[in-house]
Amino acid sequence: MRTAETKRETKETKIELKLDLNGTGQSDVKTGVGFFDHMLTLFAFHSQIDLTVHVEGDTWVDAHHTVEDVGIALGQMINQALGDKIGIRRYGTSYLPMDETLARAVVDVSGRPFLVYRADIKNPKLGDFDTELAEEFFRAVAMNARLTLHLEVLYGSNSHHMIEGLFKAFGRALAEAIGQDGSNRLPSTKGLIEG
Repeated sequence: MRTAETKRETKETKIELKLDLNGTGQSDVKTGVGFFDHMLTLFAFHSQIDLTVHVEGDTWVDAHHTVEDVGIALGQMINQALGDKIGIRRYGTSYLPMDETLARAVVDVSGRPFLVYRADIKNPKLGDFDTELAEEFFRAVAMNARLTLHLEVLYGSNSHHMIEGLFKAFGRALAEAIGQDGSNRLPSTKGLIEG
């Protein structure tokens, strides 16, 4: 069915998240962090994943726990919804232009989690979002979805465009990688995708 949902609660965050990998990009996102809500909404739209995320987090401290914990929960549910990974394309690539910015995302649903993140974001804060949290989010998703994920801003100057470009590019690359190719095979010559 390619769906998954979780309720994850710690002393720092309470998260309800559900997704449908065969969706149309519909979203209902309420994290308490406005810029992050915007990014998750864009990610859902471009990945064509139906996504619901409701969070009560300790945002009076800052947004770190909320952003990282959503990344953990999202990654775990992507991995769960992919199941045995039979018939997926496995790899996905997207170049995403946003005005002066060009972002690139390359995904391998490898079972071997790894993140390469190259983005020189000048502005330390966008609204209530510390821009360094973008890397924390993508790392949490990659580790928990068991993705090899390479993200890079090739050039750009506007911090909003740069981070938005990464979220959109990731969504589009992931959509390609988790898309089904109509086969009944595991996309690995060794007959196993780890994890």
